[in-house]
Amino acid sequence: MNAARHSYYEATARQRLAALLDAGSLHEFLGPAARVTSPHLPVLGLPVAFDDGVIVGRGRLEGQPVLAAAQEGGFLGGAVGEVHGAKITGLLERALEEKPQGVLLLLESGGVRLHEANAGLIAVSEILRALLALRAAGIPVVALIGGAYGCFGGMGIVACCCDAIVMSENGRLGLSGPEVIETVAGVEEFDSRDRALVWRTVGGKHRYLLGEAQRLVADDLAEFRAAARELLRAVRPLDLATLEAEQACLAERIARYGDCADAQDVWARLGVQQPERLPLLDEEEFLQTVAPAMVRNKP
Repeated sequence: MNAARHSYYEATARQRLAALLDAGSLHEFLGPAARVTSPHLPVLGLPVAFDDGVIVGRGRLEGQPVLAAAQEGGFLGGAVGEVHGAKITGLLERALEEKPQGVLLLLESGGVRLHEANAGLIAVSEILRALLALRAAGIPVVALIGGAYGCFGGMGIVACCCDAIVMSENGRLGLSGPEVIETVAGVEEFDSRDRALVWRTVGGKHRYLLGEAQRLVADDLAEFRAAARELLRAVRPLDLATLEAEQACLAERIARYGDCADAQDVWARLGVQQPERLPLLDEEEFLQTVAPAMVRNKP
């Protein structure tokens, strides 16, 4: 981190929460002192974390009450297990009772822990149920993605069920991670070692161009905070009309881009001039370059 800009990518989960919320306002639930750890990891001879890789709590954003969860990618890649998932579910259920201004989910996860797969899968389904109940009650949930491990698997689904997503170029979002795709379909289908390919396929710029991320910001904690504050004011209704519009958007995307072999082909069809330049541009230049195409292709 430098003096002018504080990196979201390099920060720990607690550092991210401390920067996003008003100074000194975070009250953590089930913090490390409570020592609520996974019951499954010691059996396998694996180390535990006293917060099980996720921080949950209450705080304020510009004086408004919010609840927040931040996954720690440094512990098992932010993977979801029984306790980890229960903490996030409990936070969302608490939000339904407290009715804060909104909920922030700082997501960084490779998916479900293979070490406790069934418990992790159940945990993700419980998170989704609680999240949708919260949105149905009109309480906005905003996902923030910009960490080293990306957001994949079940938590990738969770992110896409939120009201809005904020990403940096460093962030990655998808269902199956690059290594999983390569293992299942072969390196000819997707070379997980090709970092340029990975980032232009599942990175923040591409997700923004597809309309899946509502904001693309620099790798700066202050910019993530500003975007979160803005998006918490915009509640997206969870109703039949919204779901039908999303389904129509997906159908149109398949029809329009289904034969594209690379993200750059998609960008060209969006009408972006010199699409091969996009990965080289900083956020400000990128947003200026793609703005005309985004206006033309707005649903």
